[in-house]
Amino acid sequence: MSSDIKRYSLHASIGYQSTLTSRVFERRLEESLKPVGLTRLNWCILLALIEEKLTSPSDIAEFVGIDRTATSRALRHMERDGLIERGTGRNDRSPTQEARNRLDRAIPGALSNAEHFANKLTQEDREKLATLLQRMREGEAAFLKTL
Repeated sequence: MSSDIKRYSLHASIGYQSTLTSRVFERRLEESLKPVGLTRLNWCILLALIEEKLTSPSDIAEFVGIDRTATSRALRHMERDGLIERGTGRNDRSPTQEARNRLDRAIPGALSNAEHFANKLTQEDREKLATLLQRMREGEAAFLKTL
């Protein structure tokens, strides 16, 4: 490697550290969702449908932070599995009672997971971290839509 090229320290990278942290958070959440028969994506979609009252795939995709194609595929699988049913509109979806039951059973584990990580920081640290992470995403709306 040429001495003119600046070295990159992977472990010092904010991106690397945030990715590792995100993976740990997600895996702990996934473990709490498994016993109730939900994936992290199912969980997010049910939150969009039930808590946010979103019904169109485009709105759900934006809320969850994934592309429309992945959302439509997940919705088809959830419909096949009896978690959602089509509404009156071609693209409208609504949760079944089974989906509502699973979401209710999943909430304690999700809250426990969030609390586990929140307790590692002070309230001030949590607020500061949320602000900093939001600041890092500012101006990235177009890029986020491609994820």
